[in-house]
Amino acid sequence: MADHGLRERKKQATRQLISNVATGLFAQRGFEEVTVAEIAEAAGVSKMTVFNYFPRKEDLFLDRHADRLRELTEVVRDRPAGTSAVTALRRHQHELLASGHPLSGAIAGGPGFWWVLTSSPALTARWYEQEREIADAFTEVLTAETGDAFRSRMVAGLLTTAITTVFAHAMGRIVAGDDADVVRREQAAVVDQAFDLVERGVGDFPAERRPG
Repeated sequence: MADHGLRERKKQATRQLISNVATGLFAQRGFEEVTVAEIAEAAGVSKMTVFNYFPRKEDLFLDRHADRLRELTEVVRDRPAGTSAVTALRRHQHELLASGHPLSGAIAGGPGFWWVLTSSPALTARWYEQEREIADAFTEVLTAETGDAFRSRMVAGLLTTAITTVFAHAMGRIVAGDDADVVRREQAAVVDQAFDLVERGVGDFPAERRPG
């Protein structure tokens, strides 16, 4: 068991190293200008190793998506009985903001991230694809609970829009030159405004899971 844990830590460290090296190169030169071979050389690994950890070049930069998707899915799926999906996700967004998490959007490093993302059509396309994956995951969870595929997809889309718009609002302000600390303080009200709007349309759907 100890050996397994050590191997996992080494794998995570290698993955993080590759991602950090790639992000640094992308920030210097732009996503399209950097090759996977250059990233591998700079990280001291083989090109095949890079692809083993990141099958798509875009995921070298948007490397938090798998963790984000799993976490958001768990927030909805594992929320306490009687708690709506809107309430659970609103709480989660406040937690991201309070902890200074990059996915809150209210971070000082936003302009560099946004420049790399928006200067690459491939990255931008992957970014929107990731949004669809979040909506699909929410749809699956809500449909399994309620059996109502149409309403579940509608609610999933609205919840995803709230999450992505909250992030983009904070990031956009910082890119425009607003102080990150000011944005962070004012972002809590933005989170509530977004989820208030969704809640008025969605209500408490679905408030409770059906017995499984």
